Amino acid sequence: MRAIVITGVGGPEVLEVREVPTPEPSGKQVRVRVRACGLNRADLLQARGHYPAPPDAPADIPGLEYAGEVEALGPDVTGPLRVGDRVFGIVGGGGQAESVLTHERLAVPIPPNLDFVTAAAVPEAFLTAHDALLTQGRLAPGRRVLIHAAGSGVGTAAVQLAHAMGCTVFGTSRTAAKLERVKALGLDQGIDTSHEDFAAVVQSQTGGAGVDVIVDFLGGPALAGNLAALAPRGRLVLVGLLGGTSAPLDLNLMLRKRLTIVGTTLRARPLEEKIAATRRFAEEVIPWLARGLVHPVVDSVFPFEEVRAALARLESNQVFGKVVLRMGSPLFKV
Repeated sequence: MRAIVITGVGGPEVLEVREVPTPEPSGKQVRVRVRACGLNRADLLQARGHYPAPPDAPADIPGLEYAGEVEALGPDVTGPLRVGDRVFGIVGGGGQAESVLTHERLAVPIPPNLDFVTAAAVPEAFLTAHDALLTQGRLAPGRRVLIHAAGSGVGTAAVQLAHAMGCTVFGTSRTAAKLERVKALGLDQGIDTSHEDFAAVVQSQTGGAGVDVIVDFLGGPALAGNLAALAPRGRLVLVGLLGGTSAPLDLNLMLRKRLTIVGTTLRARPLEEKIAATRRFAEEVIPWLARGLVHPVVDSVFPFEEVRAALARLESNQVFGKVVLRMGSPLFKV
């Protein structure tokens, strides 16, 4: 089979499409014929040597999500998956290949209204957003939430999920045009951090009450503002550290407001925890996707062979939603 292979340490230039052995499923694994796959910044971090794959994933084939068809079953798979079923899901790596192995409980049936390309934009974005908002952040319907990088893949998913829950949604971006586009997804208050203090805007718009949950991808530079923007007993969920890994922590404010900071990542979790997160996502989010209440946001689609150009697009500040690779000719529902 063909796969995108990390051939060294560096940027997009170290990724090549090569022939590699097709993996055989064992135990409760299924092999999925990949029709499209989403790109993530973790792919670039892995290529640069900063985010190695977990032990159960290929060390040199990136890709944290896929959409495709089941093509083979391991000897211990009991169902309900069958060969030919359309599925998508997250993996620890190896998703950017013509075939990928995954545990049967991590493969989720694709709703009929999604083709493979739009389905490939779902798993990492919506599963991460759902887990961050509900499991880690314990967001309740009707509460207030702040989502940083609202125009990103996870950001656009989180805005939609929070809006569907009836929450008041604040979102940040350094690009005013992205905030305008996110408003169509359910954003109530956009904050342009190129010239606005997000904590000050939150405090002003909430009458000083603050928000109950913050989903943050920025890390260190946003920490002080996050703590200031949180309501008493608020929860800060750290999903990424794009802006930096350290910052001073005001412990007095933490105590006075009784705040909670939660760090989270899906890739490094044990299999049982990944299955639990996937099952909850399947039960709660898939019906919303099937009804069109929420939907994946695709920024751009590149042929599999043009992975370097796709990653260059991902690194730009112009991306809104997800960048997707497709296998072969354009893919439609089957």
